[in-house]
Amino acid sequence: MKKTAFFFFFFLSFCSLCAEDGYRLWLRYDKISDNALLQQYSSQLSSLLPAASTPTLQTAQQELQSGLQGLLGKQIPLQPALANGSIILGTPATSSLIASVVPARQLAAAGAEGFVLQTAVSSGKNVTVITGNKEAGVLYGVFYFLRLLQTHQSIRPLAFTSAPKIGLRLLNHWDNLNRSVERGYAGISIWDWHKLPDYLDRRYTDYARANASIGINGTVLTNVNANALTLTKDYLVKAAALAHVFRPYGIKVYLTARFSAPIEIGKLKTADPLDPAVQQWWKQKADEIYSYIPDFGGLLVKANSEGQPGPQNYGRTHADGANMLADAITPHGGVVIWRAFVYSNETPDDRFKQAYNEFKPLDGKFRKGVLVQVKNGPIDFQPREPFHPLFGAMPATPLMMEYQLTQEYLGFATHLVYEAPLFTEVLQADTYAKGKRSEVASAIDGTLEGHSLTGMAGVANIGNDRNWCGHPFAQANWYALGRLAWDHDLSAAQIAEEWIRQTFANQPAFVGPVKAMMLSSRETMVNYMTPLGLHHIMGYGHHYGPAPWYNQAPRADWNPVYFHKADSLGLGFDRTAAGSNALAQYKDEVARLYGNLQTCPEAFLLWFHHVPWNYKMKSGRTLWEELCYKYYTGADSVKQMRQTWNGMKGLIDEERFAQVNMLLGIQEKEAIWWRNACVLYFQTFSRMPLPAGYEKPDQSLEYYQSLRFPYAPGIGGNL
Repeated sequence: MKKTAFFFFFFLSFCSLCAEDGYRLWLRYDKISDNALLQQYSSQLSSLLPAASTPTLQTAQQELQSGLQGLLGKQIPLQPALANGSIILGTPATSSLIASVVPARQLAAAGAEGFVLQTAVSSGKNVTVITGNKEAGVLYGVFYFLRLLQTHQSIRPLAFTSAPKIGLRLLNHWDNLNRSVERGYAGISIWDWHKLPDYLDRRYTDYARANASIGINGTVLTNVNANALTLTKDYLVKAAALAHVFRPYGIKVYLTARFSAPIEIGKLKTADPLDPAVQQWWKQKADEIYSYIPDFGGLLVKANSEGQPGPQNYGRTHADGANMLADAITPHGGVVIWRAFVYSNETPDDRFKQAYNEFKPLDGKFRKGVLVQVKNGPIDFQPREPFHPLFGAMPATPLMMEYQLTQEYLGFATHLVYEAPLFTEVLQADTYAKGKRSEVASAIDGTLEGHSLTGMAGVANIGNDRNWCGHPFAQANWYALGRLAWDHDLSAAQIAEEWIRQTFANQPAFVGPVKAMMLSSRETMVNYMTPLGLHHIMGYGHHYGPAPWYNQAPRADWNPVYFHKADSLGLGFDRTAAGSNALAQYKDEVARLYGNLQTCPEAFLLWFHHVPWNYKMKSGRTLWEELCYKYYTGADSVKQMRQTWNGMKGLIDEERFAQVNMLLGIQEKEAIWWRNACVLYFQTFSRMPLPAGYEKPDQSLEYYQSLRFPYAPGIGGNL
């Protein structure tokens, strides 16, 4: 990398006069304020042996130099002679010293992408080694090492080996070619397609740095509601320019494929996957893609869902479509990621069941190199969902987890909702696929069925807002996705603390209260939006705000009333054998747990049961009373979040403090809106009074029903 680029790195990271606007994310390499710790680190780190002159190792070296200069407040020189405090950076193939000081078993444990941090003695000198079998592993090791310093951890002695549990660790951007972002709440797309390929925004490099720092190794640039133009020469050249920026950071580029592309840009009369001309067109297209992007990751496909074309248009199966694309892509080393988010207009069955019904019979019929990407729950990224029944149900097919970082159903970028508890709740759920302890995590990391092709993706919450994600705390969800894809055994609490210490401050007076606030924020949001297993009761289309009354959508399962089934008898969707029987898609142990009203966790009660209003809950309250309690507790908890944050004034920069404070004000206002609107609406069915002591809503139900939001953000589209 040129010297000018290095000094720009330095300026971004260490200019103490720069405003704390959130642009630096968790890569804030400011000087350590603890003098004792600063002296300790400085005494252990004196010089850096020059790394081999490959793009990735030079990137790792420059990141380490800039990070150490900022954190230690002094330049760490490149020094070819070994000395006490030397840092050795590289792979065994690029540094003969590494093989002599790092045990072979540690390198073996690191695998292809992992890293080893090792304190060692070489030629009588105390040294620190950052290594991996591949260059990307060295880069990951550098970021981990800098994280230790940022979070004030001990670095001597070091004997640490880490390897990712998941192979493909991706961000899925729902970005359109016109720069609108479907379900994006942080500005327009960061990809400036009009200026590419000749203008490469510095933001692209900083995006790659941020992703590499948490182990993300791939990015899908375009919306799953795909535009066929993405695969034309004009846009492949642009994607290739981005791939060139990302390559030194170990990040591959992926694109979305519109299934009807052979018709729309290939001028064929059909897109039938069994038609030889269509098959040949895709093979030629794959050859063209790889001529521009030799390390292209592969294609992500949404087909026969929500109006998108697919193989079923021709009487073919999802496997037929995926396999045709795999025959074109996998000879080049790429993969096909086929989304399982499907539900048919013509199928009147419970929407919960449709993905399982379509994909379960296809188990074992997908080619090698195909992953089926499954959302964490069976409906659509709700604040809380039971794990998707496909996990553990397709032993012959690699399944890839899909989370949503952008908060489509979680209050958008104005609500502080830390999603790691949602992610880990799903990963730790037991599928019972092979008896007890067959967690969802084992179904996606390959250990349950022995798959080597594994993946986890998050729908990106990134836009061109200066702070990347709209809400400063939304950055934590991007961070958590990467950390959990690398190691799903990490706890939500550990990830939160890492992120807080790097992003804001290391003082216990700040870390403790803010971590507690983050860890409770998702449950707070569930309480004021969708308590006790309610789901999909948001506004129609834009999904902003409450609309449990809505019943005018063109299809039944786009209406909130479809999901909550409120009537004079009770509330909730009966998915037992007496209802839709969706529970039959789970293993017997899971079905029995959820299917019994007495054993079903109350968090999922209304997911699986239509419950009488006077049903006695574990608290001793009736269902109606418990529902009110949850809504009012949720809204009150946001007030507590504001009080907690107000207590942090003076411990961090004023700019981000004020920004979060204003956003919490919006969240409190909207939590009360949710509470009032939902309680008033469900009261029309329960016909029961508000429990004593609860504040009466200050507006009528009719007022809330009259609200309209024609320009709610995040709808996006292929305009």
